[in-house]
Amino acid sequence: MKRFWALDASTYQAGALDVKTKEMLGLISSMVLRCDDCIRYHLGKCMEQGVTTEELFEVFSIANLVGGSIVIPHTRRALEYWEELGTLSK
Repeated sequence: MKRFWALDASTYQAGALDVKTKEMLGLISSMVLRCDDCIRYHLGKCMEQGVTTEELFEVFSIANLVGGSIVIPHTRRALEYWEELGTLSK
């Protein structure tokens, strides 16, 4: 387990891609895999990285294109949580 968490931590550090981009990629992957816990985690990290709502909608578009219509319910829940995060962060 420690190795997995170490790999996760090192993967999401800045490298050729910045942290913000990596978190958006993580969000897309989580949406396609339909993991609501992972989606919420990456949404929180995206908010920390300054992802805008406009950027988020592009992420949602990619996730729905790649994942298909089965991703739509997760997109709805993701938007609801994003709105909660915005309210909580003010």
